[in-house]
Amino acid sequence: MKISFKKSLLAISIFGFAFLFAGCAKKSQSDSNVLNVYTYDSFISEWGPGDGIAKAFENSTGIKINWVDCGDGAQILSKAIAEKKSPQADIFLGLDNNLVKMAVDADVLVSYKPSSANKIIDGLEDALGGNWYLTPYDYSHFAMIFDSKSNVPCPASLQDLTKPEYAKKIILMDPRTSTPGLGFAAWTVAAFGDGYKDYWKELKKNILTMADGWSSGYGLFTAGEAPLCLSYTTSPAYHIEYGEGHRFKAVVFEQGHVLQVEGAGIAKNAKNLDNAQKFIDFLNTVECQKNIPLTQWMFPSSKEIELPESYISGAPVPETTLEYNPQSVAEAVPVIMEILAE
Repeated sequence: MKISFKKSLLAISIFGFAFLFAGCAKKSQSDSNVLNVYTYDSFISEWGPGDGIAKAFENSTGIKINWVDCGDGAQILSKAIAEKKSPQADIFLGLDNNLVKMAVDADVLVSYKPSSANKIIDGLEDALGGNWYLTPYDYSHFAMIFDSKSNVPCPASLQDLTKPEYAKKIILMDPRTSTPGLGFAAWTVAAFGDGYKDYWKELKKNILTMADGWSSGYGLFTAGEAPLCLSYTTSPAYHIEYGEGHRFKAVVFEQGHVLQVEGAGIAKNAKNLDNAQKFIDFLNTVECQKNIPLTQWMFPSSKEIELPESYISGAPVPETTLEYNPQSVAEAVPVIMEILAE
């Protein structure tokens, strides 16, 4: 499956494109004992943490969660903006450090500091702006995942990805609809500064496809469509945990990586505000966070969760975390898409 770069250019705005795909798969419910949560597909898949978290939250509070699948993080924000005057969601779960400023500027969130704030790993809330518009629930660095059984060498840097041996062998995600896609755009801006344009011109020939979201892109990778795929340093833990060994490796580049911190926030004018606050309070409790490592395959945001062995052996932590300006990344996205469409 390939996505035409030229057709993708029909909507150059990051949210203009996302809006085309922002229809959510399940409708909100008006019951006051139900919490409507907009989230992304992998979170509520059969292997994701959604079901376990919903059951634990209902056992703790008596409140049921109605998950609404909006595709990916950028699509959640697009939907939130489209419904701003009459929000159908109480919680937006899946916005991250690259989207938080856009969400705050769009005035779709309200600030709320949870009662479990002291359980959160130091620095994660600061990555989300430090103002409690979003509360973190997981984090990881972005990385290229390499199939060690492929017939290409393992890359040692972002620049290596532009070499001829990787022609049509890299799977990325669209930065306009996918938070990992936006994260990779941020990685190139952080690593190359204004030189990101030249980098993308070199990289273009090696991209097999830009999937609309992480689930579809990583699914193509595990199906053997390409030996390299954008994901997270934590992704190999999944393969180790389920007996696949160390075939799939997170490649750590000496030049550094960018960090994603995912969070959940309360919709401005949420219909079930009390329930929404209870959910944010619940987010960093052990009952919630214990679901993260072996279903979400990200590091949990709580200090109280012990990591499984698969993380210790297969989820490397880069020594260098690159810093960048999210506004510069937002401005870079349409430029990147123009380059790919040429």
